Amino acid sequence: MNPESNHWLFDYFVELGVSESAASYLNLATLFLAMILIAILADFIIWRVLRVVSTRMARSTKTNFDDILISNRVPRKLAHIIPLMLIIELTPWVFTDFEYAEELFTKAVLILAVILVIQIAKYSLLSIRDYLKQLPRFRDKPIDSFIQVFMIFASIAGIMTIFAIITETTIWKFFTALGAASAVILLIFRDSILGLVASIQVSANDMVRIGDWISFEKYGADGDVIEINLATVKVQNWDKTITTIPTYALISDSFKNWRGMQDSGGRRIKRALILKQESVHFLTDTEVDELKKIDLIRKYLGDRVQKIEQYNQDRKVNRELMINGRNLTNLGVFRKYVETYLENHTAINKEMTMMTRQLAPTPQGIPLEIYVFSKDKRWQNYEFIMADIFDHFISAVPYFGLEIFELPSSLQPGNSGFTGVTPKTV
Repeated sequence: MNPESNHWLFDYFVELGVSESAASYLNLATLFLAMILIAILADFIIWRVLRVVSTRMARSTKTNFDDILISNRVPRKLAHIIPLMLIIELTPWVFTDFEYAEELFTKAVLILAVILVIQIAKYSLLSIRDYLKQLPRFRDKPIDSFIQVFMIFASIAGIMTIFAIITETTIWKFFTALGAASAVILLIFRDSILGLVASIQVSANDMVRIGDWISFEKYGADGDVIEINLATVKVQNWDKTITTIPTYALISDSFKNWRGMQDSGGRRIKRALILKQESVHFLTDTEVDELKKIDLIRKYLGDRVQKIEQYNQDRKVNRELMINGRNLTNLGVFRKYVETYLENHTAINKEMTMMTRQLAPTPQGIPLEIYVFSKDKRWQNYEFIMADIFDHFISAVPYFGLEIFELPSSLQPGNSGFTGVTPKTV
């Protein structure tokens, strides 16, 4: 458009008796208002057309990605592009007699164009994120981290472009100046850079996913990961509080991820009963006969007694002392009872490790550790299963002539007689 073709308004105002200076400003104001109205009208018409077209496309396609684009207002942002282009084309025509104002206004419009492009990129990336999160294979991936990385690069590119527009320099000159200030930039964006590196490593090594149960004692976190961002990881603890952990802490510090347990066939039960050493002894025939009344070990005792008697007879063992030859102990029989009980327990996973082992004696007694896996991995049910098992074992201990170690009441913490020294079992 020829800039000289807009002087008919200027001439009209002069013919009305307005001074040339005032006529120039009136001409500018009128043309500027006309340009804005044209841009608004164009924006309205284009948006109406885009809305109809995008809505019809969304209804006709099977994928819901276009629905997400509409909900994130991407078509609405795209509708602003042509009005901005119109303004850029009309600016020389409006500011014919005001070159300095034309230069400033052009820069402002170009800056708005850069901001618009960044917004379109942002909402497009958010739409991609929302769409990917609906897919099962991406639901537990740290997509937010990658989106934030792209947005950081887009924002940096936008800032450099705006700086180049304002200063009328090339981006390459800006990069040269940026190199000189790299130390300051690294200091300012330290957390973002560390978060970027950590996010890549966390994703590449599959260290943490959204939905994983992690325990991070340093930050007091124990719960499910609900969000993984560029700078932080949000964990919803079991008491419903939220703990925020720096992303780079996942690769610099040690934490526990319970995903392996959740993906496996069971949840580990590892707990010990501490039995008094003085209660362990060889079983007499009378005690064996009494224990045979226990259904779970009746067959075992019958077979075991027969083999022991045969062994002792073959070797003509002196039976006056029970230490001679082979004999049953109440601890050994109880250990077999525990194993048999667990083998018959419906809540225990029989395909995973099942073990009842005797640990090294301690000043408190002999630890008898139960090492099994429950089928139900849900925390509440797991605790119920474990408590139910140990309720039974604690109640069963006296039937075998054993005793569980416990501090005397006079030596319990908080009582006046407690010295802080653990007494040894005699």
